[in-house]
Amino acid sequence: MIAPAWMHEQITAEQYDSWSEEQCAGIEIVDGMVVVVPSASRRHNRLARIVANALDSAGGPRWNADTDFDLRLQDVPLSNRRPDVLVYRADTIDIMPARPDHVLLVAEIVSPGSESTDRFVKAGEYARAGITYYWRIEQPAGGVPLVYTYVLDPATRIYRDGDVHAGVVTVSAPFPATIDLSQL
Repeated sequence: MIAPAWMHEQITAEQYDSWSEEQCAGIEIVDGMVVVVPSASRRHNRLARIVANALDSAGGPRWNADTDFDLRLQDVPLSNRRPDVLVYRADTIDIMPARPDHVLLVAEIVSPGSESTDRFVKAGEYARAGITYYWRIEQPAGGVPLVYTYVLDPATRIYRDGDVHAGVVTVSAPFPATIDLSQL
């Protein structure tokens, strides 16, 4: 099987924006290059849905939360990510792709094969883009998920460590929320 040419060349924001939603599903763009993202497990998807539903409910009318949402971090070179959970301004629901100034919080669920990317690479990209909150959700084998929370230091554009939660997540920022991860 021969890979299509676009997998070997940098693509521009204009090229990407001309693709259908189906063409964009399951990929991210890093420094203009297409990166195929493997399908998530049912456990991963359920965990993302539990977190997104709780944040969507807690966010009130100003904030929405969704899963697997296209986020444009920069135009040149093109960088698009598809965070596992994204909390964004409700008034930007029809703007695609989302932009960092629309986003309040990004959560990534660490899975086998994405450990370094979710723990270090994406956290750095989201911080440089100015996204205020980052949550990293770890799934220990046979255990309750752990949620590591981070808050952006706007002067350095680096995340500072926040709290670590196991089982039930109770936070006051970015808005009060309680998420019961034991229902997984």
